[in-house]
Amino acid sequence: MRLLEKVGLVGLGLVAGVSVSLHFAALADKETIATPLPVEELRAFSEVFGRIKSDYVEPVTDKKLITEAINGMLNGLDPHSAYLDAESFKELQVGTQGEFGGLGIEVGMEDGLVKVISPIEDTPAFQAGIKSGDLIIKLDDTLVKGLTLNDAVKRMRGKPGSKIVLTVIRKEEPKPLTFTLSRAVIKVQSVKPKLVEPGYAFVRITQFQEHTGENLATALENLIKQNQGSLKGLVLDLRNDPGGLLTGAVGVSATFLAKNALVVYTEGRTDEAKMRLVASPENYLRGSGKNDYLKNLPESIKSVPLVVLVNGGSASASEIVAGALQDHKRAVIMGTQTFGKGSVQTVLPLGNNTAIKLTTARYYTPGGRSIQAKGIVPDILVEDPTTAGQDSAFRLREADLNKHLTNGNPSDEKPDHVGKTAPASPNTKGDAAKPAPAEFGAKNDYQMNQALNLLKGMQILHGK
Repeated sequence: MRLLEKVGLVGLGLVAGVSVSLHFAALADKETIATPLPVEELRAFSEVFGRIKSDYVEPVTDKKLITEAINGMLNGLDPHSAYLDAESFKELQVGTQGEFGGLGIEVGMEDGLVKVISPIEDTPAFQAGIKSGDLIIKLDDTLVKGLTLNDAVKRMRGKPGSKIVLTVIRKEEPKPLTFTLSRAVIKVQSVKPKLVEPGYAFVRITQFQEHTGENLATALENLIKQNQGSLKGLVLDLRNDPGGLLTGAVGVSATFLAKNALVVYTEGRTDEAKMRLVASPENYLRGSGKNDYLKNLPESIKSVPLVVLVNGGSASASEIVAGALQDHKRAVIMGTQTFGKGSVQTVLPLGNNTAIKLTTARYYTPGGRSIQAKGIVPDILVEDPTTAGQDSAFRLREADLNKHLTNGNPSDEKPDHVGKTAPASPNTKGDAAKPAPAEFGAKNDYQMNQALNLLKGMQILHGK
């Protein structure tokens, strides 16, 4: 069955419940490039295969050896290329709908261990207190060392309601921590809007899903009705948003950009790996058959003062949106430097419901900046006072992953907090004075309040 081409999911790593970065493509439709076979290397492979079959301490099936060889080829390339068995491939496809089974942890592999990139909001992992940067060393009684990322993810998946014990190392803790989590069917609410005060709205996007664009359009219509008129300012919160569907990222960007403005482009070795996506229905609907959900939005949305909040957990689709709005000078980007996941993965079906996920291109912002291993640098640096210093010291980024793909300019991978710095919170002196972590969008959300203050200042200047 032919899968949709060029409909992408841009997230990170793997999830204990599934979220990966990809484009769907049909392998049968790709022309293979004729290259000479490496005879000597294939001969060595054949000899190793035969030696294992004849001399290994226990019998090994041909299927296991070939599968492990495929895993080794892909895992040796970069942190995001992988082999997907039938179960992983099925869960990947189901996961794009915003509902899947598992714990809700975005994870990657580092030095043979599983590292938490970000817990997904409103999931068992998030509620249990799993944090970005946690290093998972044991799943129940099984040590993670020696497992592949796919194997570890499989162990974290399971029947909803069943329990699993995670043992983690956290850099600021002297001893390993244990968390008992109940697996659940993960239902992620993609768009969370609210009117903070008259004239000023806050919209959080937790993940880019199939319906994110249209949900955002509906949310904005409702906010304008609730406000009884056009908004004076809007905060778009992409903090800890690990990514999702590429069409969702284009739709969200198109909500605020002029029609046909460039959102993102990709560069790779093949013609299929080269794309230019603009703010048009053809790019954010992508043959879905839906009506254009942006056509009835008030024109004021295209010009409402906009601040986008990001942090080290903002990745892929989030970085595409932030980069597009920043390059077109449509929004002020505030927060801390993003994750830096700017590579494109293409899922190529192999038959028997299996596939490979292969890195085929890099993402670039409209201004030609590579997102890969660099991320988006905010216009105004504002750290969360409850985690001040930890975002740069402990947070895992793409550039920290073993064998990560470079962006072609190694100097661009270094943390680079360019831009203005907002005043520090009065509660940032000393660990004892730090307030408890605030819920995103709550009254004590320091970064959100800084964004609102900026919007009000912009309104005053505009009035003058």
